[in-house]
Amino acid sequence: MSANAYFQEAIAALQRVAESQREPIAGAAEMLVEAAAADRSLYAFGASHSFILAEELVYRTGGLMLVNPIYPHGMHLFVRPMTLTSQLERVPGLGATLLAGMPVASGDALIIASTSGRNAVAIDMAIAAKERGMGVIGITALAYTRGVTSRHPSGKKLADLCDVVIDNCAPYGDAAVEVEGFPQKVGPLSSVTGCAIVDALVAEVVARLVRRGITPPVYMSANLDGGDEFNARLLAENKHRIHYLE
Repeated sequence: MSANAYFQEAIAALQRVAESQREPIAGAAEMLVEAAAADRSLYAFGASHSFILAEELVYRTGGLMLVNPIYPHGMHLFVRPMTLTSQLERVPGLGATLLAGMPVASGDALIIASTSGRNAVAIDMAIAAKERGMGVIGITALAYTRGVTSRHPSGKKLADLCDVVIDNCAPYGDAAVEVEGFPQKVGPLSSVTGCAIVDALVAEVVARLVRRGITPPVYMSANLDGGDEFNARLLAENKHRIHYLE
């Protein structure tokens, strides 16, 4: 059954991430902890489906309030025609322009998600972030990115430019399930493993901040009694580094 095949592939990929990415996840968590402890801002970006990871990090029950999304203007699924997203993420310089529209500063930290790691928007943003003195964490599929060429004039890929690289363990091409009699694989894995990575990263960041004696601002479900009041108080206390409220 193809549905079962997908679950098996997804579980296997999650297990690979859990076993092989402990060190980079720990390194990424420490970078985010250092920025948060220094009263700096945290950011997340991804184009097209990779923006799902940024959305998972923002305004989320059990999520860290401090993560600010950088919206992939023209590269999200509200754009028509939707195929335009694939063209815009290849435009040189756009990533730097998007970063320049945010109040980023030296000491801030940025998570960039790109499964192939080959398109200009993610690469330019990583370059611009490093020039601004930001810490950069990349989430990509190493098996995928190693099998393709860069679409950036420098010839570099996202994995070449980050302080920490987390492998989402998706396969080359992302889709993982073969259907008998059909040539194209189905069932992409990068969203499943990517969301698991960022949620695990938040759990690790919160634990490390607590060990430092710092109480991190974490969202309570707005559907729990008292949730609205709890969240409003923490958002107000941290509004100087939560830019998505503006």
